[in-house]
Amino acid sequence: MGFAAFTFLFIFLLIASGGLILFYREAMIQRISAVITPRAKQGTFREAIEQTGSTLGSMVEQFERVIPKSSAEISVVEQRLIRAGYRSDSAVKLFYGAKVLVPVIFCFVAFVTGAGSYGPFFVYLIAIGLGFLAPDFWLGNRIAARQARIRRGLPDVLDLLVICIEAGLSLDQSVARTADELSLAQPAICDELSIVVLEQRAGLPRADAWKHFSERTNVESVRNLVSVLVQSEKFGTSVAKTLRVHSDTLRTQRRQRVEEQAAKTTVKLVFPLVLFIFPSLFLVTLGPAVITVMESFNKYLIH
Repeated sequence: MGFAAFTFLFIFLLIASGGLILFYREAMIQRISAVITPRAKQGTFREAIEQTGSTLGSMVEQFERVIPKSSAEISVVEQRLIRAGYRSDSAVKLFYGAKVLVPVIFCFVAFVTGAGSYGPFFVYLIAIGLGFLAPDFWLGNRIAARQARIRRGLPDVLDLLVICIEAGLSLDQSVARTADELSLAQPAICDELSIVVLEQRAGLPRADAWKHFSERTNVESVRNLVSVLVQSEKFGTSVAKTLRVHSDTLRTQRRQRVEEQAAKTTVKLVFPLVLFIFPSLFLVTLGPAVITVMESFNKYLIH
């Protein structure tokens, strides 16, 4: 078993080295020339980490060619990656490369740990299936986490927008100032607002830019905000009052959501009480009595 694992690992490393030599020959030549003729200013440790990460990312991208995919499927994946906050051109290639590389890693783990010996067909089939679906689950988790951050940060953004508008700025200038001021406190929603500002500067109408904002985030509160802003611009109502009312509504909804979750806590506590606390309580309270009764029966049977 140990010899087989060593052989598999050696072959895997040999193939990986061959792939590096095949796909990154120019990068390796540059690094060798940099070692032979060192420059006066060496790169920092962070630059070395970024270069290593980009090299590994480029290596993972090569595996995406294995999976057949249509243009419609790629567009859906691109939309999901954008909702998760990944807008680079290589994000789709990295995603499909991970769907090939992760099953290989899972199969390797199953082989090394010896789990493949207990029904190899089913174990490796499960490893391949889980490895293929793991990037989708991870991406869905990232989307949900980013949507939750956008939902939590929206009332603060609306409050600052109201302050900027009441100070005399226009809506577009207020959005740009808000995205700049809250970039550290609320990076997710400020990133989306920055895209809205860039689209408007590129000549896109305000309504279309805000609609793209709601489509990218796919958050219900953001969609309601966009509808309110579009209607306010259409009918000429006060934007500041509209945003203030909408901000108060969002805070009320958030408080009601927290109260709802708190009310569900009592029902959710029933299961750990029944499964963990009650058996331990019965064991502590009834255990000595059961032991005493058993000893009494043993004495009676002996006599």
